[in-house]
Amino acid sequence: MAFPDASAADAAGNAPERATSNWNIPNLITVVRILLAPLFMWMLLADNGADTWLRWAAGVLFILAIATDGVDGAIARRRNLVTELGKLLDPIADKVLTGAALISLSILGELPWWVTVLILVREIGITVFRFVKISDGVIPASHGGKLKTTMQGVAISFALMPFWIVFGTWVYWLDGVLMTIAVILTVVTGLEYLWQAWRRNRASHG
Repeated sequence: MAFPDASAADAAGNAPERATSNWNIPNLITVVRILLAPLFMWMLLADNGADTWLRWAAGVLFILAIATDGVDGAIARRRNLVTELGKLLDPIADKVLTGAALISLSILGELPWWVTVLILVREIGITVFRFVKISDGVIPASHGGKLKTTMQGVAISFALMPFWIVFGTWVYWLDGVLMTIAVILTVVTGLEYLWQAWRRNRASHG
């Protein structure tokens, strides 16, 4: 009995797919994003938040780091490098970086602690809930959730960068408006996620 040649199977595209390695570029970018968080905090707090070059550098570092969230995801999907480890690390990296920025701003007295606590409780709580309920199926991120993430990044970036030096004190007002929008979206999308989870659970047991 003749067996098909392995090379022929490969050429025909019928060879079994190999498991994607966890040690790939998207996951490496995600790990780097986590490691940048303590460096970013040190740069922002080193001069007690003074409007020096370190503050500008900290703001730029945050913006570059938060921007890699879209980069690693795009690379993973385009090159078929999506892994379970990546799915686990990606939201953790976002929360670590965002949390580092919010906590630092509150330490400097530039952001009320209740805002930081509210956002972190929502983000960490939903992340933990998602992992606990992952066996029941993942609830995809809504458009509101994606908008929330974008607004958080924009609001924090504006709060970090000392634009008031260049454009004047009206920038403080803009910072407040952006952060208020981010907080509202954070709360609303958190409640929306829990509502969707409750409806899905009720439907599966109905």
